[in-house]
Amino acid sequence: MSYSLTQSVLVVGAGSIGRRHLGNLRKLGFSRLAACDPDHARLEYVSSEFRAECFGALEQGLETFRPEIVFVCTPPVLHVSQALLALRSGAHVFIEKPVSDRLDGVAELESEAARRGANVQVGYNLRFNPGIQTLKRMVEEGVPGRILWARAEVGQYLPDWRPWQDYRQSYTARRELGGGIILDASHEIDYMLWLLGAPRELVCMAGKVDALDVNVEDCATILMRFASSAQADIHMDFVQRNASRSCVLAGECATLEWYYARNEVSIIRPGCETEVVKYDFEANQMYVAELQDFFSCIHEQRNSGRSLADSKLALQVALAALDSSAQRRWVTLEQ
Repeated sequence: MSYSLTQSVLVVGAGSIGRRHLGNLRKLGFSRLAACDPDHARLEYVSSEFRAECFGALEQGLETFRPEIVFVCTPPVLHVSQALLALRSGAHVFIEKPVSDRLDGVAELESEAARRGANVQVGYNLRFNPGIQTLKRMVEEGVPGRILWARAEVGQYLPDWRPWQDYRQSYTARRELGGGIILDASHEIDYMLWLLGAPRELVCMAGKVDALDVNVEDCATILMRFASSAQADIHMDFVQRNASRSCVLAGECATLEWYYARNEVSIIRPGCETEVVKYDFEANQMYVAELQDFFSCIHEQRNSGRSLADSKLALQVALAALDSSAQRRWVTLEQ
């Protein structure tokens, strides 16, 4: 273990992901925990469940608790402003994805972190899924050869995401909070860029196809073209009733297939028996692993592979997809 368990951690936002992080911080051995949220009922829960100090506002938590590390687990519209407050208080910052719902302020966040020598990471936890890590390793080792095309899919019925909550109140369902499937499912964008690099251009079809009471796109397909000439499509929705998550990479030498629910990656070569790489995995392991990596980066004063620049690129692609859909046109991305 290359980090200190004595560090003080403030979690901003006591919803589902904030609670997950608080629980994992306790499991890892952190004892100096606090949370802030305007919802008193949420604070009562985290106080009882995680023995965390509680504050109604971020400013109060920063001034009173003086955290060394802050987790921003609020709706995307608040991420940049709250992260800047945390940075200026002297804390390292972990931001739940996406880094924001707009590019405004992200450059300021980058420069502020660099000026202070602070570590800022964004929670794209799928990079810690053993299946995605296997794909990344195999691509780097050249197992599939040059990638020709790729496909990613994610879908799950929104009311099933957080069954204890009225889905209409979640930020995912509300444009004014930075919701919509493209931003909320930007995990798929992030790992596709991690695997293939930055796209040169894209086009997107997105819209509302279901009768759910939301004011955002609930279904989207993004087509991307890369400098290598590879093409990729990412489908995302929160309307299909059975949860689905997968990725296929088709190369000149082999095709790699990953299915989230199967805990395996298949290597399909022409004329050969399919090779299957299996692994043991439980979803919370991703969240624990990303915390361990974050704290290790702070302790060792090094940058993570999940840099703020990577998260900014994922946001740029997501926003370009939204613009493409709205304007019904191809979008060229700056290299």
